[in-house]
Amino acid sequence: QVQLVESGGGLVQAGGSLRLSCAASGRTFDSYAMGWFRQAPGKEREFLAAISQRGGNTYSADSVKGRFTISRDNAENTVYLQMSSLKPEDTAVYYCAAKIRYYSAAIYRRPTEYDYWGQGTQVTVSS
Repeated sequence: QVQLVESGGGLVQAGGSLRLSCAASGRTFDSYAMGWFRQAPGKEREFLAAISQRGGNTYSADSVKGRFTISRDNAENTVYLQMSSLKPEDTAVYYCAAKIRYYSAAIYRRPTEYDYWGQGTQVTVSS
């Protein structure tokens, strides 16, 4: 079983920055492809960014490209989402997710492809 714990959310003014962290349990973090998603009230869960097991491949949604950057530190069992130039429409609960896959550089964009999810962290951007 994999446990994921997000942190780093909060209230920020428009134009500001936040860095979200997602700490994973387990001894095989470098076997997890990771992703970040968000969900605003009344909306579907939205893909933001994904990263392969060793960080060699990344992909960001067009809606956040150039503003959000995903990265990971396998020694710390942590994946990050650096967010800048935040807008009020970025307000949502942000989730990290893990896909168990051995020896693969693949990344995943659909929520149904992921095996484990964190509990989410709230990000609120004020105008």
